[in-house]
Amino acid sequence: MNWTAEILGQLEFYWETSLRPGLIGLGDDEFYWEPVEGCWSVRRLSDGTFAPDREWPEPVPPPVTTIGWRLGHIVVEVLEMRVDHHFGGRTMMLENAAWPGSADEAMRRLERAYAAWCAGVRALDAEDFAAPVGAAEPSEWAEFPFLTLALHVNREVVHHGAEIALMRDLYRSRPGVGRDAL
Repeated sequence: MNWTAEILGQLEFYWETSLRPGLIGLGDDEFYWEPVEGCWSVRRLSDGTFAPDREWPEPVPPPVTTIGWRLGHIVVEVLEMRVDHHFGGRTMMLENAAWPGSADEAMRRLERAYAAWCAGVRALDAEDFAAPVGAAEPSEWAEFPFLTLALHVNREVVHHGAEIALMRDLYRSRPGVGRDAL
C-alpha cells in the first residue's frame, strides 16, 4: 500500500475541491462574526498578539466558535504545530503559539502550513508511517503509528473545514443580506 499517496490524495482532493475554493473572499467581518452569544473567537491580547478563547476542561457542550477560531485551530494546532513537532525543531508549544488575527494572515499561514505538512508527509516511507508517534505528540498519541496521526490530521482539516463552510453559508444568508453578498 502506498500510504503517502492515499493520505495525501485524500487531503489534496479536499483542499483543491472544497477547502481552498470555499475560503475565497473571506474577510475580517466574517472571520470574527459571532452568530450567537457566548461564541469563542480569537481575541487581541494587551501585547498586541492574538489568542483563542478556551477553557480546560472544555464545557459540555462546547461554545459555538467563530470562523477565526476554527481556521486558527486548523492553522496552529492541526498543521503548524505538527509540522514543527514532526518535521521541524519541536519548539512550538500551545503556550507560545501566535494565532492569526485576520482573515488574510490566516489564509497565508494556512497555505504555508498545508504545503509544509504535505511536503513532510510526502518524504515519509512505509517504516515512518508504521513507527509510533512517540514524544512528538501529547501522550494520548505516543503509542499510535504516524499513519493514525496523519489520518487524524485529514479528519481535523475536513471536519473543521466543513464547519467553516457552514458558517460562511450562514453568514451569507443572515437576515437582511442578499443571497449574493459574498
